[in-house]
Amino acid sequence: MDYLKTVVPSQLIAEKGSNMVVINPVPHCIAHYMRGPMDEEAQIAKRNREQVFTSPLSSAQQSEREEAYHMIVSHLKLQPENHERVKESWFRKKDHSDGYNSQSKLNEETIFPWTYVREEKNSNSPDNGIDADDEADINMNEEKPEGMDEVNDSGDDEINDCTNTFRSFICGDEALKISPDQPYFLRHPIRRGHLNVSQFYPVQQISEDLYRIWDWILREKLRISQKNRHMFSAVLVVSETFDNREMKEMLSVVLRDLQFNSAVIHQESLSATFGNGVSTSCVVNIGAQVASVLCIEDGVAVPATGVTLPFGGEDISRCLLWAQQRRQTWPPIDTDPMGKPIDLLMLNRLKETQCKIKDGELNAFADVHCYKANLPSEVYRVHLSALNVPPMGLFYPSILMADEYPPPPRPWFHDYEDMLEDSSHTEFVKRSDGPDIFFSGYNCGLALPDSSESYPQKFRKEENLDGLAQAITNSILSTGRLDVQKKLFTSIQLVGGVALTKGLVGVVEERVLHAIPANEAIDTVEVLQQRTDPLIVAWKGGAILGILDYFSRDQWIHREDWVHGGSKIGSGRKYRDSHLLQTQAFWYINS
Repeated sequence: MDYLKTVVPSQLIAEKGSNMVVINPVPHCIAHYMRGPMDEEAQIAKRNREQVFTSPLSSAQQSEREEAYHMIVSHLKLQPENHERVKESWFRKKDHSDGYNSQSKLNEETIFPWTYVREEKNSNSPDNGIDADDEADINMNEEKPEGMDEVNDSGDDEINDCTNTFRSFICGDEALKISPDQPYFLRHPIRRGHLNVSQFYPVQQISEDLYRIWDWILREKLRISQKNRHMFSAVLVVSETFDNREMKEMLSVVLRDLQFNSAVIHQESLSATFGNGVSTSCVVNIGAQVASVLCIEDGVAVPATGVTLPFGGEDISRCLLWAQQRRQTWPPIDTDPMGKPIDLLMLNRLKETQCKIKDGELNAFADVHCYKANLPSEVYRVHLSALNVPPMGLFYPSILMADEYPPPPRPWFHDYEDMLEDSSHTEFVKRSDGPDIFFSGYNCGLALPDSSESYPQKFRKEENLDGLAQAITNSILSTGRLDVQKKLFTSIQLVGGVALTKGLVGVVEERVLHAIPANEAIDTVEVLQQRTDPLIVAWKGGAILGILDYFSRDQWIHREDWVHGGSKIGSGRKYRDSHLLQTQAFWYINS
């Protein structure tokens, strides 16, 4: 106790956080190499593996989208489109030798070279202190010089098995920048806030992909080899959108596969609160594919206030493309963010650099790239307009019509090791001894739910039709106490990449204030000032909570207990973060 009174925060982090790794699962991606020639049959198989369940918009949805667009245009006081005037100042194709103006640095940021997909083996590499398996993986995923991106990348070239071969897998943004004619298929283990389970993508493969991605990051970025991981502990910072079965699968990857010594789970919203240096706030987390709202009171999450919204930053990026095509300011090129991930990267960059929320006209010149397989991108100078329309989709979600839909319904078996139950009132019910295809493997092959029906509705709910302001209002008002409501309405915290949108804070305060019913005695709404980058605030909070947990290790789950211990009673009290996570109370039943 004397140590805690005298130690400074930097010293505490240096001493207690040096053997701790924070993992915050986000919509990862990984590209796998397809062996064999890329003939027509292989191309069809590749498309099937990358299948995204899409559905054209109905006429009613199209009408709702148009209505939302006109409401936004009216609210922002934009001029109606004049297509004749637009054509006069249309786009022009730029020569690659064109000089850049003062915006050159900004424009160059929208250029994404194709990923170099080959690896060069060097058997004479010197000993660098990394074991052989780690060194092979690091070399396999090593970035190549930019000048090599456009040379000898064709799948029809001769391959020298001794010196130049395809990389077996590629992770992260590199995977999104692979040329379409390369023999790779892309997988997204996490989509729309859940594990991306379908008939084409079983949970066993999802766990394997998560392991490959996290293992690659640990080896390549953090230089932590597998033989040394027994000296490290992991803090798993999970979104509130994941259900209990999905958290168990990820925890198994961390402890069983990555072989960390121990792990602890913290909620993303609670971690973001601690990362921003406050104990009470309404956390609004706007991620790439989903947005969530959850209230934190005195360092404890209030589960009844949880709200999830099925849209995020990627939907705003696709709305940017739709709005420009509607206003006829987009060049006649093949831009397909669903079929070509590199196009989505370009749209994301344009959204981040050009879009903001403000009244009146918002136009800008920008470089738009047309990416064709294995060729340098074609560059167009475009005069974009109405750049304040897409981010307003947060408050008019009908304009953010999703281009992808979840898989069809899947069977779901009740989770008898449910972590949502109170530890003092849980009764284990053994499943029948009969054959069960969903329990055919070791901790894998389990189907996941389509909706929130598998867990109590009091923990979270989804609001598909309401905008962000209404979701925040409903979440805070559901606390039921006026003093807490007043505190939360003046402590709204925006988290995620979309939180960096210029002008968003003022619009959130204005629209939430107008969404509060007139009979409520609340007249002030305030968004908290960001003390940490909203992109990493949850990670920072997870590190802080992990260090604080260091002094009371009863919250941690040890690898031997999780993998080999079977069912074991823990501390017997609820997880201190919230009523949602109680992983310390029961170990996973593997048998």
